[in-house]
Amino acid sequence: MPAFDLIIANGTIATASESYAADIGIRDGRIVAIGEALNGADEVVDATNKLVLPGGIDSHVHISQPSGPGIVMADDFESATRAAAFGGNSTVMPYCLQQKGQSLRAALSDYHALAQGECHIDHSFHLIVSDPTESVLGQELPALFADGYTSFKVFMTYEGLALDDYEMLSVLEVAREAGALVQIHAENYDAIRFLTEKLERAGRVAPHFHGRSRPIPVEREATHRAISLAELIDVPIMIVHVSNREAMEAIRRAQARGLKVMGETCPQYLMLTEADMERTGTEGAKYVCSPPPRDVASQQACWEGLQQGVFSVFSSDHCPFRYEDEAGKLAPKGRSSFRWIPNGIPGIETRLPILFSEGVVKGRISLQQFVALTATNHARIYGLTGKGSIAIGYDADLAIWDPNLTRPIRQGELHHGADYTPFEGIEITGWPTSLIVRGSFVVRDGKLTGSKMQGRYLPRAKPLASLSR
Repeated sequence: MPAFDLIIANGTIATASESYAADIGIRDGRIVAIGEALNGADEVVDATNKLVLPGGIDSHVHISQPSGPGIVMADDFESATRAAAFGGNSTVMPYCLQQKGQSLRAALSDYHALAQGECHIDHSFHLIVSDPTESVLGQELPALFADGYTSFKVFMTYEGLALDDYEMLSVLEVAREAGALVQIHAENYDAIRFLTEKLERAGRVAPHFHGRSRPIPVEREATHRAISLAELIDVPIMIVHVSNREAMEAIRRAQARGLKVMGETCPQYLMLTEADMERTGTEGAKYVCSPPPRDVASQQACWEGLQQGVFSVFSSDHCPFRYEDEAGKLAPKGRSSFRWIPNGIPGIETRLPILFSEGVVKGRISLQQFVALTATNHARIYGLTGKGSIAIGYDADLAIWDPNLTRPIRQGELHHGADYTPFEGIEITGWPTSLIVRGSFVVRDGKLTGSKMQGRYLPRAKPLASLSR
């Protein structure tokens, strides 16, 4: 009997701490040997001149999520996880949204049903708490934490989702008692509502006014307030999709004071600007997301946050809607005002190539930082045991990269359910060509070989309170 089911030979392995040439021996879905000249396998894959990296973990994606009357997300679990796999990801973490009046258990039951048998790669759910009733806070959340749902998200904006400060404190207190991690979307709802109504009264309703309705002070104030509330309770938080220097610096200052505050940024804040929302006609709707893209100085600030460890993770915030669709970006109400344009852009497949090309290839970050920001830190922070690195005993989740392959991002070559990409035409050097999940190929040499039954749901351990900088 062969010693291994599969050997990945002659590649350059990279982890969050080092890079080296070695072979990887895989048996029963796990890494069981790392060394030189391994032999004795059912199959040997030659990775000469290729990088062998941990499969990416995207801990901020929206899939098949309720999005308002008449609005439908462009990706279900099958299409989203297929696109993620072609982008070098082996695990995604979408959000199970509790709607007003709904129990968390009921929301999870419905969401698991959507994912069952439809995932090409592994997945785990965050909870979105929108209705923190006494039963949710006192019974459901503690019980669900014990069942491995150890992180959840709260919103400081959006009608029907925004929590007031008292509700935020109540939720944070429950998280502290359970040892859970709270993600926070930090934008001031009342300020956005005030500015939106003012813009609409003046007839300023084109897509680019979305950015004017949510300027940097809206995000800065909410970030500071979220940190202050978390400090009162002494609970770890993750400020998600940070878009600018002022919010980034608020997180940096909190970390310098020893608070358990982490940060995340996304490709749109490195590659897009507010000018993209000013494109002709309704084209700007393609770039509407929240927080909105800012300016070149904000892009530089987000790079600094990645380089200096202020941001622990780099996620896509994949939230896809079709453009040429009345259930998407061109919904009838969306044509009448930026207020009603569905918020979000696709990015699950392009997250890793963009950061590799713009970060590693251009010398902004090291290959080790890339691995940490896209896989290892996600696993550590969110309690994904045996994921996010290349080590003996870990799941054999491996992405094989051609670091020299250069081609532009083209919608026609992507695999998501949206009908456009906001990153169209960006020249990328370095693409994943194959993906292995738990020892089996999902994508091989640019072709889908895995089944949509291949992905598993992952319960999680207690999250990490913070990462040392």
